[in-house]
Amino acid sequence: MRFMPTSLGMLVTVAAGLAAAHALSAEPQDPAAKFDGQGHMLFPADYREWIFLSAGRGMSYSPAAAEQPAPPFDNVFVDPAAYRSFVEHGTWPDGTVLVLEIRGGTSHGSILQGGSFQTGEPLGIEVHVKDTPRFGGDGWAFFGFGDKEPADIVPREASCYACHEANTAVDRTFVQFYPTLLPIARAKGTLTPSYLEREAAAR
Repeated sequence: MRFMPTSLGMLVTVAAGLAAAHALSAEPQDPAAKFDGQGHMLFPADYREWIFLSAGRGMSYSPAAAEQPAPPFDNVFVDPAAYRSFVEHGTWPDGTVLVLEIRGGTSHGSILQGGSFQTGEPLGIEVHVKDTPRFGGDGWAFFGFGDKEPADIVPREASCYACHEANTAVDRTFVQFYPTLLPIARAKGTLTPSYLEREAAAR
């Protein structure tokens, strides 16, 4: 049985399209974390187009700060490539960028009769980046943006590093607060032993 010329043409077109798609997927992706020549991180201006992981209100790791009169909201985003890798493997690849956006909130406005909502511009942006070739060690580093200017790395002596090392659920990150990712890490077996011990003790 011979293919008609039109069918052969269609097959050639489909094959060419598949080859082009494969070539595009093989191209290196633009990194989510970008740096200038002095090693300052550039503000990730498109982070609100990334994957939204979770939101919290008035979250604090210190008992003294548990009662706040107007607790802020935290919104967490991750770059799409890192998210897809986590879904597949249950941990974070090099190149991961997690953004913590802090916003104020209010319980007064419009038709609201209960609860709270987020307001105004971000009060601050904190970024957690994994780049082992650049940072060495476990690969993770923190950056803080009070504005959109390039930011210096947060010094290694800062408490955030030790806190994440001691309380991580997966690879120096607080996946325990991300309800869509925690079941994936559990299924993949990537939760840290220390987290599992704390979880068991809390039951």
